[in-house]
Amino acid sequence: MRKYLKEFGTFPDVTVMLFILFVCTALTVPHMLHLWTWVALGAGMLTYATSEYMVHRFLFHIKKPENPFMLKMIKRLHYDHHVDPDNLKLLFLPLWFSIPGFVIYSLIVFLITDSKSLTLAFATGLVAYFLYYEWKHYIAHRPIQPRTNLGKNIKKHHLLHHFKNENYWFGVTHTSFDKTLGTFKEGKDVEKSQTARNLENRV
Repeated sequence: MRKYLKEFGTFPDVTVMLFILFVCTALTVPHMLHLWTWVALGAGMLTYATSEYMVHRFLFHIKKPENPFMLKMIKRLHYDHHVDPDNLKLLFLPLWFSIPGFVIYSLIVFLITDSKSLTLAFATGLVAYFLYYEWKHYIAHRPIQPRTNLGKNIKKHHLLHHFKNENYWFGVTHTSFDKTLGTFKEGKDVEKSQTARNLENRV
């Protein structure tokens, strides 16, 4: 496991996000005795737990764009990951996508709260859950056996998303939205898709 922790933590995009988390956490700790700090932390985590599903399903799985620039972007963000699921360079979200999203989310929170400390707490929760997402995604694609039944279940269904049918199992850290929005089924109940490994070929 130490080998995998090192591989995960030293991947450049992950290393940068770990540093950002360290800074956000350091700035948030002095406010930890305030209830609303914890509320903001939880809101940040919940925001990413929600966007994990929404972005994956409705952005990363859009039909093949006709615009060459958009196609190039979506190929890097997700299409190519389906073609080569275990390629580490395609496994993690690039900084040019994740950081602007975090800035936008945080600016919205600041406009609502007019509070730097609450915005920092929100950002801490957001980045912390993002790294949790990246870790769970990493585990799903590496020869690591999760210790809990929940972890094993999540990994199993994520691999079904890649290798059986791309229209189900969009959650990476949880199955809440899949079960709520009808994209969760047991593998035996879903037909094998011919485009799970090549999203560009969908019609």
